[in-house]
Amino acid sequence: MVPSPPHYVKSDPPVPAGAVSIPPVANSHGMATRGKTGYRQPRLALHIEALSPLPRYCHDALADPHWRQAMEDEYAALQDNHTLDLVPRPAKANVVTGKWIFKHNFHADGSLERYKACWVLQGFTQRPGVDYDETFSPVVKPATVRTVITVAHSKDWLIHQLDVKNAFLHGTL
Repeated sequence: MVPSPPHYVKSDPPVPAGAVSIPPVANSHGMATRGKTGYRQPRLALHIEALSPLPRYCHDALADPHWRQAMEDEYAALQDNHTLDLVPRPAKANVVTGKWIFKHNFHADGSLERYKACWVLQGFTQRPGVDYDETFSPVVKPATVRTVITVAHSKDWLIHQLDVKNAFLHGTL
């Protein structure tokens, strides 16, 4: 049996009582987009095995072997790259707290690649003038990405996607 080609289904979101109706976007050009026509492409769930749900709390993640392993991998990477060093708390020091973020990473075909756990700092606990400049999170600017892609295209270079498990500013790649 040959699978049928994907089709689009029209979905109208429920309108709460008393809500004001907003007219659809109307541009001067005749291009019809899925957003303007209200069509949504259904997402395919191609998972062979059942996924462990995203945990809301750390103790839920520790009870699941998949998430526990992801947390151990992240912690080991932080230790190996000397991004995180556990030290005794100095007297009267402000401790910047953190939390675990969990997500599923998928292959292009929709199958599960891995469970991903990230330890992120909550920078809002820092105080300007005291410890405000001691942590940072380098993020690439979209203009830089566009520039690199433009240069690669103009020189006919091949571009490959790469998912780096742990990247650090001064790390050895």
